[in-house]
Amino acid sequence: MKNELKLISMDTVEAENVQWLWYPYIPLGKITIVQGDPGDGKTTFALAVIAALTQGEPLPECEDAMEPMNVIYQTAEDGLADTIKPRLVTAGADCSRVLVIDETNKELTLIDERLEEAIKETGARLIVLDPIQAYLGEEVDMHRANEVRPVLKRVAAMAERTHCAVLLVGHMNKAQGQKSSYRGLGSIDFRAAARSVLVVGRLKDNERIRIVAQDKNSLAPEGSSIAFELNEQTGFCWKGACEATVDDVLNGTGKVQTKTMLMEEELKRVLSGRVPAEEVQKRTDAMGISKRTLDIAKKNLGIVSEKVGDRWFWKLPDEGCKDVEF
Repeated sequence: MKNELKLISMDTVEAENVQWLWYPYIPLGKITIVQGDPGDGKTTFALAVIAALTQGEPLPECEDAMEPMNVIYQTAEDGLADTIKPRLVTAGADCSRVLVIDETNKELTLIDERLEEAIKETGARLIVLDPIQAYLGEEVDMHRANEVRPVLKRVAAMAERTHCAVLLVGHMNKAQGQKSSYRGLGSIDFRAAARSVLVVGRLKDNERIRIVAQDKNSLAPEGSSIAFELNEQTGFCWKGACEATVDDVLNGTGKVQTKTMLMEEELKRVLSGRVPAEEVQKRTDAMGISKRTLDIAKKNLGIVSEKVGDRWFWKLPDEGCKDVEF
């Protein structure tokens, strides 16, 4: 049967603005890829994003937050009960808003109809598949463009229909010295299908600090790199925007100093004892630091607020760094 020719005049197409889950890193209704070397914090980063979204908390470089939302998270590498649930709890996620498609009887793939069914049933605004290669299906060779391309086309169409952001987590290959676009595992078509590509890596001079750098953005100017810390005592902490490049992330080079880190250093210096909160705010204003950055630094250090009479005072915690309810 001969295909009927149908032409679309661009004059009849109504222009639409791109909407964002997290500007300019994760667009709604599109594919985003997060990639990096094993153990560098890709999954931890994804879970921290999930935690913020389910709690209705603003993400780094965002002043405003959306309402708490449902998220679908699929993982093929870690156990739900002994690994993912504890990590979600530690990250502060609202676990009642984190849904998982049961794969007990049938493994999930990127072209599985259950993905769209689950998004529609839960109203999820984000679905995460970690890692990409586990959800391609046995018949798809991730290195063959002609096999990968139709799968990603279907995923992109599903994302657009449901207006749900799709976040694919992937490992990078071991090739050194290549451009970042050729370090992604599998066909270059993964990168081509994604509207945003984020690269996660660690710094050689401070392995607790990890960087998320945007390597591709087809819908907006590339965003600033974001630092976060993985610490055995304090867990996960956002550290704010930094000037690290994708090459810095891939090579583990460069030093990072963010406004959040500067504020933390200043708070450690100033809070040798109990200090009036208004004095801390004056110092913050003099440094040109925003209230949001101050709040993040306060949370990261576990600073305690105490009211004495009519005044509030701040002090460093007596034992370690813990999250404190204010």
